[in-house]
Amino acid sequence: MDSRSIPLLAFSAYSGSGKTTLLEKVVPELRKLGLRIAMVKHTHHKVDFDQPGKDSYRMREAGANPVMVASKKRWALFFEHESEQDEPNLSELVTQLNPAMFDLILVEGFKHEPIPKIEIIRRGVEKPPLHPNDSTFIAIASDLFDLETTLPVLNLNNPSAIADFISDWMRTQ
Repeated sequence: MDSRSIPLLAFSAYSGSGKTTLLEKVVPELRKLGLRIAMVKHTHHKVDFDQPGKDSYRMREAGANPVMVASKKRWALFFEHESEQDEPNLSELVTQLNPAMFDLILVEGFKHEPIPKIEIIRRGVEKPPLHPNDSTFIAIASDLFDLETTLPVLNLNNPSAIADFISDWMRTQ
């Protein structure tokens, strides 16, 4: 099995729509259903997960690439691009995950990738919906229930029902 055979599902919306907030409620519900979840999150910010002065940082600065840090509880792999790159490619990132360890890869962001997506539409976020111009959306999670759409509208405030929807969707993949 390769990582492309593991279902990918993105939660896509504009910044400030509550993608992370919703995912941190849905993931435990998916875990209760017995699913092993991997997560790939996109950010536009420059992120450094390592700390200056730490051995791993020093090894990275010395030119080791990649650098893996491991303990009894967790491990992390740091990969440094030699120069500024374009936005990360989701399919390349996913190949770094061990498919034997996961049942589902959730993706936050990457709204232009051609993978199945759930759009988050939240009251108070005055942006046009993404789903009318993208056939990869499979549902909408919202706190508005008068949306004009043919897609299923999931209650944003019911993470258990969203997890059930995802579990049912996975059976068709």
